[in-house]
Amino acid sequence: MTELSRAPLASNVSLPLRAWNIRRKALLMGEVQGQGYIGQALGVADVLAAAYFHALTHDPKHPEWEGRDRFLLSIGHYAIALYAVLMEAGILPEDELETYGMDDSRMPMSGMASYTPGMEITGGSLGHGLGIAVGMAMGLQRKGNPAFVYNLMSDGELGEGSTWEAVMSAVQHRLGNLICLVDFNDQQADGKSTAALAQGDERGKWEAFGWHAQRVNGNDLDAVVAAFDAARAVTEAKPRVIIFDTTMCKGVPFLEAREITHFVRVEADEWSKALAVLEEGKPS
Repeated sequence: MTELSRAPLASNVSLPLRAWNIRRKALLMGEVQGQGYIGQALGVADVLAAAYFHALTHDPKHPEWEGRDRFLLSIGHYAIALYAVLMEAGILPEDELETYGMDDSRMPMSGMASYTPGMEITGGSLGHGLGIAVGMAMGLQRKGNPAFVYNLMSDGELGEGSTWEAVMSAVQHRLGNLICLVDFNDQQADGKSTAALAQGDERGKWEAFGWHAQRVNGNDLDAVVAAFDAARAVTEAKPRVIIFDTTMCKGVPFLEAREITHFVRVEADEWSKALAVLEEGKPS
């Protein structure tokens, strides 16, 4: 493989099972600590499965390969979800699962790029990931590197002014290699996103700024795959965004029903129950 060659996109034949495996690994890590942002991990699993096993060009054996597509996790507290997909992709060994959140672990509870192979940035204060992605996309363009930059952010970050500065900058610099992914689960620490600043026609807002925008059901794998394909196929030199409507705790109905799911409370005896419920829905 030459330095800037583009590997073929992965088959999506096993995507439902990949998403199921990501959910299961996240639950197992949550059980290790007895806590974690499980609601987000279960909700965004379909998006991560489609990203890593359909859309992204990457080499699990060489996570720093220069020709890779970059996947930025703006939302550092989603780290448990990213660790799960990095294990599923073979970038992190699965036998490290039980070290999640422990001292000297490569998987701290909030993601840190200096600790974890395959984690491109440290997602600290929310609202900065897209700005970093803009700079990274500009750098790749100037080097003539055809890689895409994907930035996964939360709907809560739509209320941050720095996000919209980055939105304008991406259009100004004609960043056709930038794809923003918004996990719209309508939950923030203090309540619903739609009761705060993320409200109204979100797709229309991005389009008004000059982005190619889509909004799809983020738990419908066929729709997710089609959205990734459409974003990559845009020929205009303009950035692209996909807004994914997701359900917190997807795949575990008794957790989905919880009123507060931003940091969902899972009692000690409920981890095994959640894993058993997930097992019942395992795809063939």
